Amino acid sequence: MDRLNDLPAHQRELVLDALRRRKNGWKPFPGPQTQAYESKADILLYGGAAGGGKTDLLLGVARREHFQSIVFRRTFPNLRGIETRAREMYAPETSYNESLHRWKFKDGRQIEFASLQYDKDVSNFQGQPHDLYAFDEITEFTEAQFRFVTGWNRSTRKGQRCRVICTGNPPTSQDGAWVIQFWGPWLDENHPNPALPGELRWFTTIAGKDQEMPSGDPVLIDGELVTPRSRTFIPARVQDNPALLGTDYLATLQALPEPLRSKMLYGDFRAGAEDAPTQVLPTEWVKAAQDRWTEGGHVGNAMSALGVDVARGGKDKTVITPRHGNWFGQAWTYPGKSTPDGPAVAALVLGHHQAGAVVKVDVIGVGGSVYDFLKDREGLRIEAINGASATKGKDKSGMLGFYNLRAENWWKLREDLDPASGQDLALPPDPELRADLCAPTWKLTTRGILVEAKEDIIARIGRSPDKGDSLVYAHCQASMPGQGLLDYMRELSEKQRCGEA
Repeated sequence: MDRLNDLPAHQRELVLDALRRRKNGWKPFPGPQTQAYESKADILLYGGAAGGGKTDLLLGVARREHFQSIVFRRTFPNLRGIETRAREMYAPETSYNESLHRWKFKDGRQIEFASLQYDKDVSNFQGQPHDLYAFDEITEFTEAQFRFVTGWNRSTRKGQRCRVICTGNPPTSQDGAWVIQFWGPWLDENHPNPALPGELRWFTTIAGKDQEMPSGDPVLIDGELVTPRSRTFIPARVQDNPALLGTDYLATLQALPEPLRSKMLYGDFRAGAEDAPTQVLPTEWVKAAQDRWTEGGHVGNAMSALGVDVARGGKDKTVITPRHGNWFGQAWTYPGKSTPDGPAVAALVLGHHQAGAVVKVDVIGVGGSVYDFLKDREGLRIEAINGASATKGKDKSGMLGFYNLRAENWWKLREDLDPASGQDLALPPDPELRADLCAPTWKLTTRGILVEAKEDIIARIGRSPDKGDSLVYAHCQASMPGQGLLDYMRELSEKQRCGEA
């Protein structure tokens, strides 16, 4: 009470009002929490900073506005705080089913708590519709988990609103950077069309990529009528939560070291996420290269290479990245279903190719067919890239070798991105490209530097880093023309021989 008396009069009244609200039943606090509660967005991100009343918003909306709700944390142990607060808010009305992790109320409303620790866990919720999907600490989830589970955001109850609410702080690692891209108009400082807090924007998916629409009116896509869904972001800070004004929590946040202080106190999504200790390409180096990029920076500099990463499945993208000396152009991307075979990809390559540029193709899978289709074309230089093949290359120090060609190609890009190299590479300011390039990690083995396999990256971040691989191919230098394809054919022959045996 002494601490309460030390507060200014207006803040003291806010705290007293918060105590009255808790006693008389939950209601959203005036300000951002009420704005979020009343938002018409189909997909809402609330919070940013710590202490903004995020958990109460999720539990309050679920109890008052929805009939079939599910609240996720990445792991079950992290649900304990939510369970504790739920008992304070719900226990007078009903009891908690510990085995089912579910609250069931007399009016028929149900609220379930669940986790998605592994990507495979999404199958546990397939075909189980909920009118509210709530994600606490959204940056801890992969984009694939989020998109898959919310695909069942629906209700058979007439007039029932369906929506998704996410809460969280700025990501502390690159794995959560997808959130900045998903809510780009609010969080991405480089977004060409920024949005105000609480402003609605509408999006739908075209050719596997989010596209912003002018409104929520249905649009015809590939012969199908699709209704865009709205998104928004509403920021909140500890100062917006009267229940915490009379505590030491604000001082605790103020004492944090940077950049954690800016993330937790101000919800600053621009404060750099910490790199993994073994991240191949430091984020600051990639950002610096993107800051050097200018539209038309290739004028007067002929195209020197095209890097081609061929889709290995329907969810992947075929990506073609142009290089003009030290300047890399925006990638051309095509959904995997539109590039089902080598000739289809080869036609795209020829459409973008300029005289004198060498085409560098990943020959794994369909890429081998692309190479075969283009290799004998008169006047076209083409190199086969097989990341699994052996290499005798060394790092710049001459002391470390590489586990395979994939490791060498990524490491050479690292060396050229190093500010001390003087290469001044200019990379397009594409958030997805930045996330791709910052995704791989590395380790030192007895055979040399090993860069994380693409399959392992997909399992970790929930998508394929196709733009990053394409740019790496455009940058790399082949040790011997055609060697990559020879290695690939040799490996394929060995696998077939072992299979027949």
